[in-house]
Amino acid sequence: MNTKTWTAVDDYIVSSLFEADPVLDAVLAANRRQGLPAIDVSAAQGKLLSLLVRISGAKKVLEIGTLGGYSTIWMARGLPADGKVVTLELDPHHAKVARSNFERAGVADRVELRVGSALQSLTELGGENAGPFDLIFIDADKPNNPNYLACALRLSRSGTVIVCDNVIRDGAVLDEDGRDANVEGARAAFSFIGGDKRLDGTAIQTVGAKGYDGFAIAIVD
Repeated sequence: MNTKTWTAVDDYIVSSLFEADPVLDAVLAANRRQGLPAIDVSAAQGKLLSLLVRISGAKKVLEIGTLGGYSTIWMARGLPADGKVVTLELDPHHAKVARSNFERAGVADRVELRVGSALQSLTELGGENAGPFDLIFIDADKPNNPNYLACALRLSRSGTVIVCDNVIRDGAVLDEDGRDANVEGARAAFSFIGGDKRLDGTAIQTVGAKGYDGFAIAIVD
């Protein structure tokens, strides 16, 4: 098996299970035109996030790492009419593109985008008593994974679902002696979830258009 096969299977999943979605296609095209890195979740992964929102009955979602808003839109679509996504983005250009995409997708009324350091924004959310959130998706700078997880716990309740992306990293998560900060961040996420008695978690390895990676998923007891 190789990336070509995995991508073909992803295409098969989308063509078999999803309706054509010109809006989301336009979102990805806008991201490309604006020079954003092509690191969005895949369509299949986006649908998974949307289904997790629905399965958990979430009304309040927190996303750490917006990029162009592709994953945000998927999650916003899974919310009930009175639901809300708060999404955090460091880069003002990315945030501008994302806001345009939210309008394009018709979910702007369900999304609050905050621009700036995610850790600062998370501190502010805590000070505003903005939580608890029902589902939290962490997909930002990987070295800060343990800090984001700690903040997520403070903004959670019993039953909150926490999803942390990119934790397998083509299998490099096994490298105990590596010096890649992103791999160290992935390992730190495992250590945090495995070491905190308030969390009950697992991880799912994924292959597809985005290569070999995976999610860590935990629920707050």
